[in-house]
Amino acid sequence: MLRLTKKADYGLMALKYLAEQAFVAEHAGPNATGARSAKDIAEAYHIPPQLLAKILQTLARAGLLVSHAGTNGGYALARSAANISAFEVIRAIDGPLFITSCITIHGTCDLAGHCTIKEPLRKVNDSITDLLAGIKIADLIEPTDHLPAAMAGGLVSIER
Repeated sequence: MLRLTKKADYGLMALKYLAEQAFVAEHAGPNATGARSAKDIAEAYHIPPQLLAKILQTLARAGLLVSHAGTNGGYALARSAANISAFEVIRAIDGPLFITSCITIHGTCDLAGHCTIKEPLRKVNDSITDLLAGIKIADLIEPTDHLPAAMAGGLVSIER
């Protein structure tokens, strides 16, 4: 079974939360900010704070988040939620996505010369990658009429 890691789940949840906060800040006035602390996000989704802090740092290093220092600091999206894909988040946290050990960046498996399923599995891998690349963080945000309830927290589910 293909599963996202808990870290990837948490990363997607955090970006969803930050996208919602950016939306609220955008409509709250010129002095509002969408930046939130790791603690705020961890509390909203009941995520272990130390683990989330590491995930947010990883996402900031990958250029998906920006970190703001200071008492009102925290993290904010580096780009619009419509321009950040689920695939980017997963890749930043977990590395390249491969459904089998024979599909790798470098090298081939011992059965490469005789394998009859490598190409079909590559197509499946590419399809999954394309699907995740097509899901934007903005797509994960609840409709605006449900936005306050969504800010209370919840799980992100990617279904097809």
